[in-house]
Amino acid sequence: MGKRKKSSRKPQGKKKSDPLPTIFTCLFCNHEKSVTVDMNKKSGVGELECKVCAQRFQCSINYLSAPVDVYSEWVDAADAVAKDNDGPGGPTSSSAYHRGAKQSAAGRYDDDEDDRGYEGEGIVQDDDED
Repeated sequence: MGKRKKSSRKPQGKKKSDPLPTIFTCLFCNHEKSVTVDMNKKSGVGELECKVCAQRFQCSINYLSAPVDVYSEWVDAADAVAKDNDGPGGPTSSSAYHRGAKQSAAGRYDDDEDDRGYEGEGIVQDDDED
């Protein structure tokens, strides 16, 4: 007795993926298809510009970078700037925090040397200060 003949299957080709976009929506003026990205891989610079509001952004790229990478860095940079400006004291720089001297936890929470003063609207001085 012989074996059953298997049905022959043709090898499947690679799935074709959609190409990545190169024209995007502007974050500032919200016009669709107004932001174009130029990639200069030789000098390692990616630039984008909005045709409507003339907003520009530039970042470093490598040989693997695509236009969508430049756009995503622009979105991240805009979010970081917006986050810094949303603080209660106005614009602050996160790099100023990193430049300051680091204190140990014991030094930050010493109650023996409490010479800090609290000022501002809504702050009432204690009555029984020595």
